[in-house]
Amino acid sequence: MTSRADAPSPSSPAGHRDVRAELDGLTTEAFRPEHSDIDRLPTLDIAEIMNGEDATVPAAVAAQLPRIAAAIDAVAERMGRGGRLVYAGAGTAGRLGVLDASECPPTFNTDPTEVVGLIAGGPTAMTTSVEGAEDSAELAVEDLSALGLTADDVVVGVSASGRTPYAIGAVGHARALGALTVGLSCNADSALAAAADHGIEVVVGPELLTGSTRLKAGTAQKLVLNMFSTITMIRLGKTYGNLMVDVRASNEKLRARSRRIVALATGADDGEIEAALSATDGEVKNAILTILAAVDAPTAAELLKETDGHLRAALAAAAERSP
Repeated sequence: MTSRADAPSPSSPAGHRDVRAELDGLTTEAFRPEHSDIDRLPTLDIAEIMNGEDATVPAAVAAQLPRIAAAIDAVAERMGRGGRLVYAGAGTAGRLGVLDASECPPTFNTDPTEVVGLIAGGPTAMTTSVEGAEDSAELAVEDLSALGLTADDVVVGVSASGRTPYAIGAVGHARALGALTVGLSCNADSALAAAADHGIEVVVGPELLTGSTRLKAGTAQKLVLNMFSTITMIRLGKTYGNLMVDVRASNEKLRARSRRIVALATGADDGEIEAALSATDGEVKNAILTILAAVDAPTAAELLKETDGHLRAALAAAAERSP
């Protein structure tokens, strides 16, 4: 039997043959001869074909919803006790994780350290290919070690192929530490899903451009990551109904949105909304509580602290306090 030390290097001719054989067996890498003349078609025809391809993605995601929901419940439980959500991937998958993580602070007022996106090769890889980074499981271990990963955290490895060493290495290292792990891929029977506590395989089929997994696979990953962050935050009390009551008003648009959210939640007039937001230093959730429960700002803050930031629970607690 060939030992790991005797195995061919990925950069050697034998290594190239091994990788090519591996790719040949992946659905996401399959060649579609029916589209071999696509470059000869009118632009509208190509756009219609792409649109038709994209329309198949939601059904592929739907087939995995029970697995997605189970993973999200587990993520919310870990984060509810102070854990972090960490995405780890390479290339498009890594960029999508970084994107999802970066949108949590302005949307849900999370600390930037609560949801983290790691991409093989670091920030440079967001815009430039970093040679060999995705092939290094050791690099993933280094990146997670730099975060001081603990058993309370969650690591979601993201890889369209399900074979990327960086993503698999991240999941393997995290699981060894007792952290919760999720493997999100777009091929069945993937090594990534097998390595994780929760394996999610959204099989979208071959791409329009052979092997270009930024297309359907990327769309599927974006849809699933949207679910992970959004539903987790709903479970953590970051919303009130479908209102983003933890939005961080960091610009004029978001300040206007804050006022609109308070209005939708309370039905209060502009003067009452301005007074409530002023008294609560612009905290939307607190402002809503002062209006609906008729309490002052310090009491609202106390109620929300007691209920771990869940506005509905804080309203119920306020009602129990009232004579």
